[in-house]
Amino acid sequence: METLILVVVIAVVVLGAAGWFVVGSRRGSVAPPPPRTPVEPSVGEDAQQLPEPPRRGIDTLDLPETEAPPAADEAGAATVPDTLEEAPPALEVPEPTAGRLVRLRARLARSQNTFGKGLLALLSREHLDEDTWEEIEDTLLTADVGVAPTQELVERLRTRVKVLGTRSPADLRALLHEELLALVGTDYDRSLTTTKAADGAPGVLMVVGVNGTGKTTTTGKLARVLVADGHTVVLGAADTFRAAAADQLQTWGERVGARTVRGPEGGDPASVAFDAVKEGIAEGVDTVLIDTAGRLHTKTGLMDELGKVKRVVEKHGPVDEVLLVLDATTGQNGLVQARVFAEVVNITGIVLTKLDGTAKGGIVVAVQRELGVPVKLIGLGEGPDDLAPFEPSAFVDALIGD
Repeated sequence: METLILVVVIAVVVLGAAGWFVVGSRRGSVAPPPPRTPVEPSVGEDAQQLPEPPRRGIDTLDLPETEAPPAADEAGAATVPDTLEEAPPALEVPEPTAGRLVRLRARLARSQNTFGKGLLALLSREHLDEDTWEEIEDTLLTADVGVAPTQELVERLRTRVKVLGTRSPADLRALLHEELLALVGTDYDRSLTTTKAADGAPGVLMVVGVNGTGKTTTTGKLARVLVADGHTVVLGAADTFRAAAADQLQTWGERVGARTVRGPEGGDPASVAFDAVKEGIAEGVDTVLIDTAGRLHTKTGLMDELGKVKRVVEKHGPVDEVLLVLDATTGQNGLVQARVFAEVVNITGIVLTKLDGTAKGGIVVAVQRELGVPVKLIGLGEGPDDLAPFEPSAFVDALIGD
């Protein structure tokens, strides 16, 4: 019995080893599958699944060619293709000078309610007694005409009204227009020296004034006036003490294609002004506009520095214009500023800003009397082209109305 069991166990072991050998042999050599035969497509019950098409490996695919990365310059920064560069912004076309004068009446006509119309109403009274003449004086003084010019005008009006006798509204208006025009002055040379000298050097204009009068804005607007009249311009950002002054001026220049010369913040203003004129000479432009720092007239050191800027610029040649920017609404305080600036630099003209819609038109008379120099430009509003040459007759017309 034991012998029989031993024989069975040996047989099982032998058969298992043989089976393992057969399986291992089959794993080592697998026969390739038979080739597929084309199958015709069919429908219905006879439909068969079509064979899958042969697939190509990635090494046989035709991949699209990739563009080479942009080349790097010597500093290691990738260069941008020319086609990706942004086009420069289109230059603005400033409004011509002639068009600005047309708006002078409308902008200044807002002043006539308290000035021109007030004077006409007083002069139209049937009996002009002393109280009426005092009211006329008060009206003129309120408009910042000044004490001495007011007294002169009142005396002339008294005399002419007596001679005139019967006074119609048209007669009074003509009388007032004539006297105010004489007070404003028609004999001043109000032109700006902005063209090249005989030796080809550009006209040099310095713009001065205290903070808050709109000095840098006025410089930018003046550049637009000159470009509109066909001049080429270089701007000098010599206001190095106010953080945004140079950026502001450069923005004004870029709008009309005028280049701005600037220096580091807090740098030497005289150096910037000198470089601006130097660049203007090299480029052969017509005019160089220099925006100076808006210094307080009470700071002696700053006023001395303004004189230094002018002296340094004059190493290239004479400064043709020194324009003092005044806020028309400051009244007699503006006269104090004008007086101190005139002691430091030779003021050649006045720019009155914020003259639109105010009753302070008399400041034109007062500041001209104080300095003996003419008002050459007036600011009519906040728009980029709201700076216009001063024209006395149109100014007086706007003040007293039609």
